[in-house]
Amino acid sequence: MTIASSSALDTREPSLGTPGLGSLLVLVLGTLLLGYYYGPAQGALFLVGGALGIALYHAAFGFTSAWRVFIADGRGRGLRVQMILLAITVVLFFPFLASGTLFGHEVKGSVSPAGIGVIVGAFMFGIGMQLGGGCASGTLFTAGGGNARMLVTLFFFIVGSVLGTINFDWWVSLPSLPPTSLVTSFGAVGGIAVSLIIFAAIAGLSVVVEKRWHGSLEVAAPSPRRGFARFLRGPWPLVLGAVALALLNFVTLSIAGRPWGITSAFALWGAKGAQLIGIDPTVWAYWQTPANAKALASSVFADVTSVMDFGIIAGAMLASSLAGRFAPSLDIPLRSVLAAVIGGLLLGYGARIAYGCNIGAYFSGIASGSLHGYLWALAAFAGNVIGVRLRPYFFLEKKILLRNDG
Repeated sequence: MTIASSSALDTREPSLGTPGLGSLLVLVLGTLLLGYYYGPAQGALFLVGGALGIALYHAAFGFTSAWRVFIADGRGRGLRVQMILLAITVVLFFPFLASGTLFGHEVKGSVSPAGIGVIVGAFMFGIGMQLGGGCASGTLFTAGGGNARMLVTLFFFIVGSVLGTINFDWWVSLPSLPPTSLVTSFGAVGGIAVSLIIFAAIAGLSVVVEKRWHGSLEVAAPSPRRGFARFLRGPWPLVLGAVALALLNFVTLSIAGRPWGITSAFALWGAKGAQLIGIDPTVWAYWQTPANAKALASSVFADVTSVMDFGIIAGAMLASSLAGRFAPSLDIPLRSVLAAVIGGLLLGYGARIAYGCNIGAYFSGIASGSLHGYLWALAAFAGNVIGVRLRPYFFLEKKILLRNDG
């Protein structure tokens, strides 16, 4: 999704419009109805999803574009903000993950085995990020913000997620290390210290690379809005977006008992869609585990991840309307559509076999101290390197901007 630079923004404040009013109504009524039929926690999580969508859109907080700009142009501001995001989150998460309770409720982190499936899946996901034009969170917030091309990516993201469940058991059977967390290995304080050292090293490396390439660090462009108007209509500073995402992930942990995730819902939606056309996903081992079988047999509105994803889409639509940028267009070049199809399939399949995406595995995985989160990040970054090299075959781009998509 192309987002205009701050200097090019119209200083006249846009009206909310029909899409904005509709999305606001959906958020309010959705929160009330979900709370009534599925419990207060489900309603609250839908609202948290809406807040995530607003934060993602207004801050244009992208993992895909930040990695692409660092790989192709040596600019590391987006990467450094990601390290700030992770640092805040581990400080918030680790003490409560170590104790196992938060506000009197049981909590657990997103900790999964680290093995071949994670490496292959994250590598595929990394390529898909650059071809699809976004990560998991980026796909949702840009689609909700009115980017029609990202709807194509989202559809095939869902298809790829279902395909990943077909032979998920085979990937799980491949060699891997057992689930390992810095919290259990070093304790809360030790785990935080180790994590912060890693984040500081990555941020420092990005500074060295950027200064070597450009001689100085990039400075964010000034915003035409100030105060509450900027908070309401954007654009937000990237750091504010990082703080908001960290806090909202912590709220998710406190309500849901586990961190924020996105892509398991895509597999669920796809499996339910497969049932509608006569395919029986229950024969696949993935859907025979108790938790997944229960989710498949229940309404999507009973699924925490689905409800939060719906909230993200509604929140992003509201944010784009407030910013005056909700203007969907179906004028999409064929090569760009092809990239969305390929990228979406890689994103979906890769996320399933790697135990998550940039949110569930990278952000929430590392926030949980999981070794698989770090392995995911390395493999996905390598995939992004390949994806960046492939982009010119699908997109006509001469200049890469930091804040142009998810």
